[in-house]
Amino acid sequence: MRPEALRTPDSLFEGLPGYPFAPNYIENLPGYDGLRVHYLDEGPRNAAVTFLCLHGQPAWSYLYRKMIPVFAGAGHRVIAPDLLGFGRSDKPVDEAAYTFAFHRGMLMALIAALDLRNVVLVCQDWGGILGLTIPPAMPDRFTRLLAMNTTIPVGQPVSEGFASWRAFNRSRPDLDIAALFLRSQPGLSAEEAAAYAAPFPDARYKAGVRRFPELVMTDPGMPGIAEAERAVRFWREEWQGESFMAVGMLDPVLGPDVMAALRAGIRGCPPPMGVPDGGHFVQERGDAIARAALAAFGV
Repeated sequence: MRPEALRTPDSLFEGLPGYPFAPNYIENLPGYDGLRVHYLDEGPRNAAVTFLCLHGQPAWSYLYRKMIPVFAGAGHRVIAPDLLGFGRSDKPVDEAAYTFAFHRGMLMALIAALDLRNVVLVCQDWGGILGLTIPPAMPDRFTRLLAMNTTIPVGQPVSEGFASWRAFNRSRPDLDIAALFLRSQPGLSAEEAAAYAAPFPDARYKAGVRRFPELVMTDPGMPGIAEAERAVRFWREEWQGESFMAVGMLDPVLGPDVMAALRAGIRGCPPPMGVPDGGHFVQERGDAIARAALAAFGV
């Protein structure tokens, strides 16, 4: 049976600043019958390298609008999906539907359905909390990592900033997403902030937004810890690929200290690119990050 889900009207995505990309949809991924997943697919389909760009909360693929043209312009394929509950993907209305396994399983099913190979994992926030657990299960598909303002939680507190964010999100079931983005990233225009909020016309569409902070594995025994612990071992001991890290230095939630701890656990990860005016959503400075990553990878 198809779960009850909302679908944001297409009209709300018209004319968004800096987002000229054509939508792509896939339905009936194994285990997700009746749910439509949206993803961007830019650059040559037969490119040797694919950049898989994973967003966090409460963002969507709009977050990568400044990085996609750089990667695609260099001749690479770029896939940027919207998690279920976000962007142009369907949004189940039951908050209980949103679990670590629900989101991770969808991403893995999408990777398999598109048969992505020679993948650069590009991740931030929940894009990393989920995404960093995927290469251990699909090691032959991933060759490089670009990590930004994220972590691998394994049952311990993440930061004081995250505890404050969880409480803030919990207190606002109809979170003002545009206002959040304006506070989080200096220089963001009102029109861009409104674009981040476009997928969520009212509180009914925000079940996934409400749920995400509650899923971060900050206490022992939470779902996802086993996959996270496996990921910690993988990145520390088994990872053979290249890595690049960029850090929004103004992020109070997953900022420099959290990223220093993550870097220490990634085999062969070089010193990070600090982004002095980058907030939590450091992809707002993404064109410079993308160019630096391409130079570091030599692709």
